[in-house]
Amino acid sequence: MGVLKKILMILGVVFVISTLVFAVQRSPVDQFEIPMESKVKGGEKNVAPEYTISAIDIPENLIFAGEKVPQDDPEIMERVDREFLVNTYWQSNALLLMKRAHKFFPIIEPILRKHNIPEDFKYLAVAESGLQNTVSPAGATGFWQIMKATAREYGLEVNSNVDERYHLEKSTDVACRYLKKYKEKFGSWTLAAAAYNAGYGSIKKFMNIQQADDYYDLLLGEETGRYVFRILAIKEILNNPDKYGYEVNNQDLYTAVPTFNVEIDSPVENFADFATEYGINYKILKRHNPWLREPHLNNSSGKKYIIQIPNKGYYTTSR
Repeated sequence: MGVLKKILMILGVVFVISTLVFAVQRSPVDQFEIPMESKVKGGEKNVAPEYTISAIDIPENLIFAGEKVPQDDPEIMERVDREFLVNTYWQSNALLLMKRAHKFFPIIEPILRKHNIPEDFKYLAVAESGLQNTVSPAGATGFWQIMKATAREYGLEVNSNVDERYHLEKSTDVACRYLKKYKEKFGSWTLAAAAYNAGYGSIKKFMNIQQADDYYDLLLGEETGRYVFRILAIKEILNNPDKYGYEVNNQDLYTAVPTFNVEIDSPVENFADFATEYGINYKILKRHNPWLREPHLNNSSGKKYIIQIPNKGYYTTSR
């Protein structure tokens, strides 16, 4: 047993020595192949920039809808800073917002101008829905997150067949009328924005209890208390993407597909067949007309509807 033990010890020493010799012979590049450079078109080399996370340099003159933010208040600046940090470093979301804004802002902006609503309110739609036809847990729907009762009050059609809260132009028109009403009641665009989020009754209640009539002087609920500051941050980042570390080229942005209008004043039994008549499929038809909520349209009253059909050449379908 003693001889066997000595043999095993010798073999162990030989193994350790051979392993060390092999390791020394290998070069550091062989051991750790970490590319420090990447090739780009034209054969040029580009050193990847160092990624850093830092505090945000807040602009000195923040303004929402022509109304100045009281930046001499340290508590206000902490709330501003929070929204700038959250929205700057949520990079994937910020990039998506930039891409979508390029597609949808040209539709929203003329409607705001028609109603004399400050252009900053296009960022309210971004804060509300991320420029998507979303539905909140409370049932608020569309880009502008309009409740069913409000939609009907302002003349939008909402039923199983049709829900015009999903119609961007019509819902934007309603949002403008809603905001103008709040501006008349509160005398401030900032409070109008807050009321759009929380409702007239809630804001009025906070104002009465706290004996204050300025958004920045009110202690509000979590969501509404962050609301205007979030809009301000989104506005600043989308207007100055390079300042906040975003590199976005025009070819990266989403664009709207040109369409033409088709007027109908009778029932449609099958929108899949209807789409085929125009060289598209059901999915494309619904993409351009999300306010059509079912595969058919009853329209027993003979109401006139305008359906948007994409110009030829923008889609390839199997039908």
